Amino acid sequence: MSFLSLVVRNVMTRRVRAGLTGLAVAIAIMTVVALGVLTHSLRRTAVSVLRTGTADFTVAQKGVSDVLYSNLDEGQVNTLRSYPQVDSVVGVLVAAVKLDANHPFFLELGIQPNELAPFGVQILRGQAYSPTATDQVMLGWRASSDLQKGVGDTINIDGNNFRVVGIFSTGQVFGDSASMLPLPALQGYERKPGAVTLAFVKTKPGANIAALRKRIEKDSPEMATVKTESDFGRVDRNLSLISAANVGITILALVIGAIGVMNTMVMSVFERTREFGVLRAVGWTRARLIALVMSEALLISLVGAAVGVALGFIAIKGIQRVPALVGVFQPNYPAGIFGRALGLAVGMAFVGALYPAIRAALLVPMDALRHE
Repeated sequence: MSFLSLVVRNVMTRRVRAGLTGLAVAIAIMTVVALGVLTHSLRRTAVSVLRTGTADFTVAQKGVSDVLYSNLDEGQVNTLRSYPQVDSVVGVLVAAVKLDANHPFFLELGIQPNELAPFGVQILRGQAYSPTATDQVMLGWRASSDLQKGVGDTINIDGNNFRVVGIFSTGQVFGDSASMLPLPALQGYERKPGAVTLAFVKTKPGANIAALRKRIEKDSPEMATVKTESDFGRVDRNLSLISAANVGITILALVIGAIGVMNTMVMSVFERTREFGVLRAVGWTRARLIALVMSEALLISLVGAAVGVALGFIAIKGIQRVPALVGVFQPNYPAGIFGRALGLAVGMAFVGALYPAIRAALLVPMDALRHE
């Protein structure tokens, strides 16, 4: 019998115990995968809002609990325009409203019509709204298709009726799924006169963007610049807390899974004391005994991990149906999350089986053979 066959036979001999241990590993892996995908996807959603348009970087209020609570006034926007390296700054007010049950997170973007081109908006059909209009709106082409609304149609947004005057494209999923209306109109509806949520900065050719960002943050400590996903935590504490919770739960899952594996393997070593004594008596080295116990634990953990990943996909499908996350949570499955799940399974096997494996290897053959 080969070494691998022996490992499989030993695990299958104790199916119930191995199955329960594998289930514990699967639940831990499911939690890590589901929470990891949720955190990663929400971060992508939030960063997509910041990346709407063609700006080189985005400026927001520093340290707010949610990026949509960012508040910049006209003076701060004008300060950004004063830097010689800056080509244009577009101030945008962002509001999220519940359009209907299928669109609980529908974005309204308040932006002046003369800033649509610098922002990167391309009008596909119709025309831009008037700068002083309070009843005109443009829809992103995705929103237009999803809502079955075209130029000339009327749409009710947050209790206000608007006439669709144009269909636009930004090249960004969330931008193309949103609506746009004159900045003063949205400021009035949101009771935020003179305020914008974000400032989208486009630099002149050849400008040192990194140096400009540092200069802005030094001159205005209340503002933070965002260019990459790693910058996002400075303008949204909620998602940073979720990310921290994700790390904590991953560590907790490792501990719980490792304890389950350890319990199973310790019981296995106690029950197989005579077997290990025989193996040592016929010439098995301590290293080979350690490899046997570790391999059994690894097999249980890997099977549990495979089941856990499958359960994770099911859990994600369930999370997608949560009303508060419809339209916000669009699952994205990065390879790193599954690599973490595999590493977690291997870690559970190693940590959980280390003590039992060493105990088995240190058994004295004669004492083990006398064991009843």
